[in-house]
Amino acid sequence: MENHIPPRPPKSFRVTLELYRSEKRLDVVLLAALRNQKENLNLFNITRTTFKQLFLDGRILIKGQRAKVSSGVAKGTTYVDILGY
Repeated sequence: MENHIPPRPPKSFRVTLELYRSEKRLDVVLLAALRNQKENLNLFNITRTTFKQLFLDGRILIKGQRAKVSSGVAKGTTYVDILGY
């Protein structure tokens, strides 16, 4: 089976989530991943309020579609794009 990698939108930051089990909430997993990366210091130091606003503004995408704070995340590899970073 071939692993399909969706195209990255222009002016976005991509986070690749590698999960060994499914998770109920994207926000928890994504915030932890942002705090563990060193490539984008703006996202590394993001406040919870600003992070939540990214979801409300539709600037967090999974497979090109707007993600919700409470979106579940499947086991395996998930590509999350954050627009504007």
